[in-house]
Amino acid sequence: MGRGKIEIKRIENTNNRQVTYSKRRKGLIKKAKEITVLCDAAVSVVIFASPTKLYEYCSPSTKYTHIHHTHALSNEIKRIKEENEKMQLDLRHLNAEDITSLNIKELMTIENDLENGLISIGEKRRESYKRMQKDGQRLEEENMHLRYVYEQQMEAMAGKVRDIENGFNHLKVNDQYEAQMPFAFRLQPNQPNLHNQMLLD
Repeated sequence: MGRGKIEIKRIENTNNRQVTYSKRRKGLIKKAKEITVLCDAAVSVVIFASPTKLYEYCSPSTKYTHIHHTHALSNEIKRIKEENEKMQLDLRHLNAEDITSLNIKELMTIENDLENGLISIGEKRRESYKRMQKDGQRLEEENMHLRYVYEQQMEAMAGKVRDIENGFNHLKVNDQYEAQMPFAFRLQPNQPNLHNQMLLD
């Protein structure tokens, strides 16, 4: 005679519920161990009897933290994939693609997003233009300053060249003047009495 089918529902009797929980918990952990050995599978079982009671089993070749990390990573990948698909769908809607199934409210939302995007683009364009104007004005001021410094340096250099030319011309005139003077006038004795001595002789 076969075993009767048990209806799966919450056991109201506290004692019966506790006995069933203990038996099923042991059976679940036993099955987890069997799967680990027979199938060489990484198995981890966590059972919370109450907020303060925890029962767990982890296959010897696997750590619970590794299984938890793998599960969390899988959920994160799934979340990112769903988010990426939603962003691609929103992008198609912004490009007026696949919008036949959208209702009026969704279309108005897309329209508002486009208007806000145009406003943002206009503001950024104006900011960029103002920044370019400021940069151009700054470069023009720097260019004027460099030109002024260059002109001052060139003027100072020209003055030095004129001074050198004037000095050279002055020396040249003196040489020509001395060349035209008689030899007697060009002699200037170093001793004052030498001229008198020459007269006495």
